[in-house]
Amino acid sequence: MEEIQERAVLVGIRLDNDEQFDYSMEELASLAEACGVEVSGMITQNLERPNPSHYIGSGKVGEILTFHDATDSNLVIFNDELSPSQIRNLETELDTKVIDRTMLILDIFARRAKTREAQLQVELAQLQYMLPRLVGLRASLSRQAGSTGGGVATRGPGETKLELDRRRIEDQIARLRRELESVKSHRETQRKRRVKRDVPVVSLVGYTNAGKSTIMNTMLAGIGDGAGRQVLERDMLFATLDTSVRNIHLQDNREFLLTDTVGFVGKLPHHLVKAFRSTLEEAADADLLLHVVDVSHPEHRYMMDVTEDTLADIGIEGIPEVHVYNKSDLADLEHPRKQGNSIWISAKESGDIRELTELIASKVFGDYGRAKLLIPFDRGDVVSYLNEHADVKETEYTEDGTLMDVEIREADRNRFEEFFAPPEK
Repeated sequence: MEEIQERAVLVGIRLDNDEQFDYSMEELASLAEACGVEVSGMITQNLERPNPSHYIGSGKVGEILTFHDATDSNLVIFNDELSPSQIRNLETELDTKVIDRTMLILDIFARRAKTREAQLQVELAQLQYMLPRLVGLRASLSRQAGSTGGGVATRGPGETKLELDRRRIEDQIARLRRELESVKSHRETQRKRRVKRDVPVVSLVGYTNAGKSTIMNTMLAGIGDGAGRQVLERDMLFATLDTSVRNIHLQDNREFLLTDTVGFVGKLPHHLVKAFRSTLEEAADADLLLHVVDVSHPEHRYMMDVTEDTLADIGIEGIPEVHVYNKSDLADLEHPRKQGNSIWISAKESGDIRELTELIASKVFGDYGRAKLLIPFDRGDVVSYLNEHADVKETEYTEDGTLMDVEIREADRNRFEEFFAPPEK
C-alpha cells in the first residue's frame, strides 16, 4: 500500500513562567521533520494547567479541527505526554490520528536503533508507554491503517502487537527485560576488562546534535588512527543511539577510552530514560565527563540544564566535568579560549581538538609521575611494557641493566617498585 505524506498540526500549551515554550515548539517541529512529517502549522494556548480531559481548552478543539481540515492535515501532534483518556477524547472529537511528543521521540529512536541492544531498549520503552493506552491507540492505528498505510509511531510494537491482550504484552515486556539483563551482563564484563587495564575513560555527554560525534571523529582523524573507526555524524536530532567506545592513543604512549553516548532532549520520555539507563551508565564509569554544548544556539543554557538534570536522574553525579563549548566560531560571544574547566572550540578544527586532547590529558593523567628504573637484562618484558605504556624520556644501557627515565601511572609505579634505581650519590 502506498504511503501517504503525513501533514501535522502541532499543538502546545504555554504554562505560567515557561520561558522555553517557544523553543520547545520549534524543537517539536524538528522532531516531526526528523520523522518525515510535514508541519502544516502550530496552534498554542495559554493555560494555568493542562485540561485533564483534552489537554487543551474545549474552545481550542474546534479551532484545531477547523485548521486541520483547512490545511488537509492527517495528524495532530501534542507537545506534552497525553494521558490515555486525553488521547481517546481528542481522537473522538478531531476524528484523526493523535500522538504526543513522547510517541514522536520513541518513533525516532525506533528508526535510528541499529544494534540489538538499542532495538530492545526502544521496544521496551514503546510497550511500557503503550500498555495503559491500548484503547485509545487501537482506534488510532486502525484509522491510519486504512488511510496512510504507515507513518509516524507505527514502528516497533505496531498494529499486531497492540492487538494482543494486556497479559501477552506484559509477558513481552518481561522477556525484553530478561534479554536486556543478558546484554547488560555482557557490557559489565567489558567494563571490568577496561578497569583491569587501568585505562582512563572519558565520556562525551550533551544535548542531541551538540557535536559529540564530530569531536570523536576529528580526534580519531587527528591522531592518525581513525580509519574505519569513525562514528555516524549528521546534522540531525538523535543521529546515533548506540554507545561508541574508541581507544585514543597519544604520542607519549598514554591512552584513554573515549565513549560517545546518546544525546538528550527536552522532555525526554521517562520510559526512554529508564530503558536506556544501562547504556547511559557508561558515563557513570567515566573518569571525566566532556559536557558538549552547542554554544551558538540561543537556548544553549537550557540545553545544559536538561543534560545536567538527565544525568542526575540516572544517578551520574560527582564525576569531574569539562564544559566543551562547541561551534564557538558561530557564536557571537566574547569568551576566553580556555578557562578553568571550560574550553571553547570548533569540533571540525584539528587545532582546537588538539587543545581539547591536551586538556583531557591534564585531567585524567594526574596520577602520572617521573621515575628512574633499572631493569635487569633478563626482564625484557618490563622494558617492552614500559616502551608501550609509558612516556619514556631516556633509555641507557649500563652494566647492571637497562636504565629508563619514564613518566608512568601510579599503578605502574607500585607494580615496578622493585626496579626503582637507587638515588645518585
